[in-house]
Amino acid sequence: MELRKSERKRAKIKMALQGSSGSGKSMSALLIAKGLSNDDLSKVAVIDTENGSSDLYAHLGRYNVINMEPPYTPEKYIEAIDICLNAGMDVIILDSISHCWDELIDFHSKLPGNSFTNWNRVTPRQKAFVNKILQSPVHFISTMRTKQDYVLNLKNGKYVPEKVGLKAIQRDGVEYEFTIVFNIDSKHFATASKDRTNLFGDKPEFQITSGVGKQIKDWCESGIDLDIIKKNIKNCTSQDELNEIYRSCISYKDILNQHFVDQQHHIKNSQIINSNNFSKNGTTTN
Repeated sequence: MELRKSERKRAKIKMALQGSSGSGKSMSALLIAKGLSNDDLSKVAVIDTENGSSDLYAHLGRYNVINMEPPYTPEKYIEAIDICLNAGMDVIILDSISHCWDELIDFHSKLPGNSFTNWNRVTPRQKAFVNKILQSPVHFISTMRTKQDYVLNLKNGKYVPEKVGLKAIQRDGVEYEFTIVFNIDSKHFATASKDRTNLFGDKPEFQITSGVGKQIKDWCESGIDLDIIKKNIKNCTSQDELNEIYRSCISYKDILNQHFVDQQHHIKNSQIINSNNFSKNGTTTN
């Protein structure tokens, strides 16, 4: 372990849009994706569980669609995500991930035996699905349906149900996994209930446009790009060049160490080959 100064690396956004039916989640997700992809929707894929509703917005551009059919298992979502990744997509929209949770709840209800211990057969599947989103090297926009949430408050000796806002139809706490969560109301206005980018947290309600996606893209690309650093390491032809990059990236030496070691071996091997070639074809003095 080593203490180092914090530095933000380039990121792929993992965000969620939550709202009731008809609030405009699908349209909003596509507009954000348009901004994230620099208006190139050919690199955007929609995994559609909403009966083909994503095709309603084809006027926005030629994005890609996977129509999922029931059952909406986590494994099916993961398979669809892999298809998108293998096709070279830059942005994946999951519309919606509420169906996945509904499927798991239904699965849990049909299991025999102890209801509490049966969650051991549900949680790993949900976790694998969420990890697939978080660990994939592309932008993700997940939509979630919401329902009105209530609590019971004691008034005049009686428990009275009171509205406390909208609750996403997904596992409790799933919003903590996302960098941004937008709440979209019935008039298609959005507010940020969670925003680790600090781009939208203090804003009043707003309408989502492709400009929102462009703002997020700029934020994602304002950090350090480790892929470029790895490429620069691989292009080094001398130990001095390698040392210079190493000194400038000391904060990430644990992540990049194997890349430095591999290139160091490559440089040394190249020098030995060049030296042997000179000995055979040139002249040497003892």
